[in-house]
Amino acid sequence: MPPTTPYAGKFNSYGNNNNHPQPHSPYRSGTAPKPAKENVYNGAYSSTENPYDIPQRHSSYRSSSVSSATTKEHHYTSGCAASENPYSSPQPHSPRQHSTSCPGRAYRHTSSSSGGSEQSSRNNSVTAKARLHGHGVTASYGEMCYHDNSLVSASLEALIQHLVPTVDYYPDRSYVFTFLLSSRLFLHPYELMTRVCHLCVEQQRSGDALLDKIRFREVAPKLVQLLTEWTETFPYDFRDERMMRCLKDMTHHVARGDEYSWRAMQQMTQRLIKRLSALGQYEEAVAALNTVAMERPASLKSKQASGQRSDIMSVCDDPFILAQQLTHIELDRLSFIGPEEFIQTFAMKDPLENHKGFFRKRKTSNLEAYVSWFNRLSYLVATEICMPVKKKHRARIIEFFIDVAQECFNIGNFNSLMAIITGMNMSPVARLRKTWSKVNTDKFEILEHQMDPSSNFSNYRTALRGATQRSETAHSSQEKIVIPFFSLLIKDIYFLNEGCASRLPNGHINFEKLWELAKQVSEFLVWRQVVCPFDRERRILQFLVTTPVFSEDELHLASYESEGPENNMEKDSRRSLRSSLLHRENRS
Repeated sequence: MPPTTPYAGKFNSYGNNNNHPQPHSPYRSGTAPKPAKENVYNGAYSSTENPYDIPQRHSSYRSSSVSSATTKEHHYTSGCAASENPYSSPQPHSPRQHSTSCPGRAYRHTSSSSGGSEQSSRNNSVTAKARLHGHGVTASYGEMCYHDNSLVSASLEALIQHLVPTVDYYPDRSYVFTFLLSSRLFLHPYELMTRVCHLCVEQQRSGDALLDKIRFREVAPKLVQLLTEWTETFPYDFRDERMMRCLKDMTHHVARGDEYSWRAMQQMTQRLIKRLSALGQYEEAVAALNTVAMERPASLKSKQASGQRSDIMSVCDDPFILAQQLTHIELDRLSFIGPEEFIQTFAMKDPLENHKGFFRKRKTSNLEAYVSWFNRLSYLVATEICMPVKKKHRARIIEFFIDVAQECFNIGNFNSLMAIITGMNMSPVARLRKTWSKVNTDKFEILEHQMDPSSNFSNYRTALRGATQRSETAHSSQEKIVIPFFSLLIKDIYFLNEGCASRLPNGHINFEKLWELAKQVSEFLVWRQVVCPFDRERRILQFLVTTPVFSEDELHLASYESEGPENNMEKDSRRSLRSSLLHRENRS
């Protein structure tokens, strides 16, 4: 069973008062969110171009819940209740809520057999082996191994078979999520879907056409439910043409046996197409915004003519409002990251390397776009600080961004907080000693301490647990917001994958590792579902995502123009940068 991580600590940068009833910020307390009003971020783009109008959410996670921090034992539910609608939007159970598939079920053979013989083999030919292991009991059911009722390892074939529903069996939803998420480490989603659908159909064959139709009609609702969970939770898998063809084939097969299931398949496919269409529109809009942002300013000219360029404070001089708009961008972009993208970053290559499907080319595009947003925000902060000619103006910009970072901390927007800190610590900004001498850095030092990377970001992780705890007991929409430092989340998942073997010496899949991967990703999905409660300010949003920013070389040169070189090395650097940038401008 993957360990559950209890939420420890409070939303407090220094204090250790764990008896405080609500997570507390050292900067703001009791500030109620401003009432929401109609969306004002319109007019800049059409509804199909603007990714910040109404983001399309993953409906399957709207009702996801997070288990209590004190929960010690996890048990699965046994399939669906008789009264449960198998076609309702699936609510995948997080591995933080459920961590095992019940070994009391008969082991499900990986080989396909027909009719009653297949069912009989499941009930009668299972040889279970149990032994004491440490403080628990380890039991083997065929090719599946459990420890204290928790699935810990199995062969790939057994795991695939365990996913296949039958008339009297449906896999636990936490198992469905976990295996669909991490199975791509071992085989392509298309191959998995083909095998699952084939097994589900073949297991109902008895040699009697009428009996086969009756048997498939009974299992069809559960097959549709499984495919619904797949399409709702991992819709981006279906950008692969082969996946869509397989789904279409199953729709035709279901139509021959059960009209109700066929209608459910039709509705499921319509929702999937709508989701993929929204994703395509979002990606096109982000690409268009990035194109506008790539129109670089001429650094040598912009420095003298900076008065003609709108700076951040001329667009928004309220740190709280700017932090709210940053939170809008963060949540909008988070909502389009598929859970499988975390695994795709280190998954095996597409078995059909020459296949020209859309899926293979863009399997992590939204995750990469979100990381690019972090980098852009850091460079935007540095650009805004280095642009002004006057020292007092630069100092005022620095103090403004410190206040914005504070508000991001209060909101629970740790990604923007870290991006701002990163931008202010870039060497072109850090070297502006005369400017920094005019700034009160007490608040900035608190923020730096909060995001200190020492001890594996222990201070940040404590604050994140406090924010998560606040979210679970939230009394307002604002309190539900948790936006993690995303690069660290990716790093954690990467090292979890690299630090644990995917296969055991006996060839079995290490399912304990898969549980842990699913636990971390499912926590992200809970955070991703939050709808931002703040008003949208069109002009501010447009500035944040489109205004050009300096490159690293341009930042260094702007910094030298703000405060001259202090030694020969900096003088040589400035001379080299001027020559290099002038050469680039002449070539362009």
